[in-house]
Amino acid sequence: MTTFLQQLFNALALGGVYALVALGLTLVYGVMRVPNFAHGGLYMLGAYLTYASLTALGIGYVPSLIVAAIGVALLAALMERVIFYPLRNAPHVSPMIAAIGVLFFLEAAVQLIWGPDFKQIAEPVSGIVNLGGVIITWQRLIVIIASVIVMVGLNFFLKRTLTGATIEAMSQNREGARLVGINTNRVGAMTFAISGALAAVAAALIAPINAVAPSMGEVMNLKVFAIIILGGMGSVPGAIVGAFLLSFSEVFGGYYINLDFADVIGFAMLVLVLALRPQGLFKRGV
Repeated sequence: MTTFLQQLFNALALGGVYALVALGLTLVYGVMRVPNFAHGGLYMLGAYLTYASLTALGIGYVPSLIVAAIGVALLAALMERVIFYPLRNAPHVSPMIAAIGVLFFLEAAVQLIWGPDFKQIAEPVSGIVNLGGVIITWQRLIVIIASVIVMVGLNFFLKRTLTGATIEAMSQNREGARLVGINTNRVGAMTFAISGALAAVAAALIAPINAVAPSMGEVMNLKVFAIIILGGMGSVPGAIVGAFLLSFSEVFGGYYINLDFADVIGFAMLVLVLALRPQGLFKRGV
């Protein structure tokens, strides 16, 4: 039982990170109908900005996380203005190709600045916590708590604020939202900014546990696209449920079957669910 609970906490921490990244991608797709393949690059950049803030600027972990979130949010908003906005009436394949190009550009830029080697970020709170015999590191506990706080805050923002209501309105009917006076251009840029901030926060949370590398964005891209397809393209609840389904499949499948096949087990679960429910678990809608 102790081992099961140990793996449960590991799965919750990993699922929290997956959920934050997937939520950002879901918002962009739900509002803008753009499958942003550069999203993994924003996630990777968030980890490197956290690393740079800690090492070069010498500030603390929490300020570094905030710097990374703001920096990536601004870059994402700029990316929407410069790249995706001009392509809004282009064939669907055009923004997809542009996003892939941005992903490769970000990877090349990071390698040019920080090199191709792995970087390690020290855990801000070292040591372990003993919860009734279950051992968990402080960082994993921080990941679980922080991801829940961010997800609850995002839900409050979308459901209880006027700005969140405009995002929901655009996700339901972009042209209708424009006709009732919503500034669709501003909402589009803001959605990209929120998406980038969520990816950066997720990267900053997981960076002290996993090494930081230029290729980490490509791996995350595959997983979050699998998650939003599993949950239902554009569905916020679906992104959260899909994230935890994938993390539980990876963690428990890797532990009880074979750790080398953890990723394979997760994607096998995705194929099985989609075979039974091709439209995903939830209907589209922010």
